[in-house]
Amino acid sequence: MATRRFTNDLPPDPDLMGNQAANAPPTPPAAQPRPAAAPAQKPTSRSGGAAHMPRTLTQVINEANERVIQGDLVDYVPMSTGFDPLDGFIGGGLRKTELILLGGAQGIGKTIATLQIARNIAMRPDQYAFYLSYEHTETHLMHRLLCMESVNPPEIDISRGIKLRDLYQIIVAERAKGFMGRDNGPAGSLQAILRENPKTAPALQRMSRYSDRMILVKASPAVTTLKAIKEMTARLCDATGGNVTVFVDYLQKIAVYPERPRDENDKVTIIVEGLKDIALSLDVPVWSIVAADREGLKSKRIHLFHLRGSSALDYESDIAIIMNNKYHILSKDHVAFNPYTAKQFRDWVVFTVEKNRAGRAMQDMEFQLYGQHFAFDPRGQKVQQQLIDDKVIES
Repeated sequence: MATRRFTNDLPPDPDLMGNQAANAPPTPPAAQPRPAAAPAQKPTSRSGGAAHMPRTLTQVINEANERVIQGDLVDYVPMSTGFDPLDGFIGGGLRKTELILLGGAQGIGKTIATLQIARNIAMRPDQYAFYLSYEHTETHLMHRLLCMESVNPPEIDISRGIKLRDLYQIIVAERAKGFMGRDNGPAGSLQAILRENPKTAPALQRMSRYSDRMILVKASPAVTTLKAIKEMTARLCDATGGNVTVFVDYLQKIAVYPERPRDENDKVTIIVEGLKDIALSLDVPVWSIVAADREGLKSKRIHLFHLRGSSALDYESDIAIIMNNKYHILSKDHVAFNPYTAKQFRDWVVFTVEKNRAGRAMQDMEFQLYGQHFAFDPRGQKVQQQLIDDKVIES
């Protein structure tokens, strides 16, 4: 199949972006542009233009040299995901121009892990997380973050944790007091309720540390196209000096227009090539969730080739991580397997780095999931037990 090209210098399409105007990410208030190098060698815009003009190797070296002189080392320092030992296996974290894919079955925790990693990046005072969700509203993601912050990863203090149901009950109960004339506290706004309640106040305070750098968009499978994503990301790059990481939840939901894919695999090929183009042309990391196909959902253990449109996903991605429930993929033939003790692994998820252009692939690590609090304990470890597929990971 011929490789499609996604140009960077097209003007915005008003018909295409009309429905996206309300969802356009705001310009971050604290954004500080990166220092510019020599005008003749620095790309005029991250959204296109001189970034794709031919340059000699001397020009490339001079541009890189100027950035280092000015203390701009973002091209050399990876951004930690906050998940250890995942960072160690992928070279220290996420890097610009890379496309990272996260796959697995429904309910395994892909959104939980992705939103938590976005939060970890936004916690850095110089970085912004751009999270596009085709599955959840911005308000629902905010509620999830509050539940996650209540256990405060990596501390994971379950005794202070709140669940989504608890959060809703707190809000409804406090508003009911106001309606009944028994509101002795604040005016009853959401922020006032969260600030005054001892269970939610610490979570709200922690969330406020990065709320200005976490940019959320409720994407639409009908109108949020690759072009729309690219234009929004380009504006954020211009506003933040390029210090943006893009998160997409999830890949197969991205609208394809005006392309007319022949089938599902062709659509996935168009999308994954477009996401890789965004990473390369805008000089940002792109992290995307990917759904498994029907055969993958039937298998005991999901692999990269079980993802919908797997050939293009494998070719275009720089890093591919597959999530599986540990209990389901423990080898029953292992001499140490005990069905009673194995139940303790139901809340553990195995992350397998199945593709890794910068290091070793087929590395297994495990993290404990606290699903009711929408959080992983990011302090993971290498898998010690034998898994199905006759894979044994030694310490």
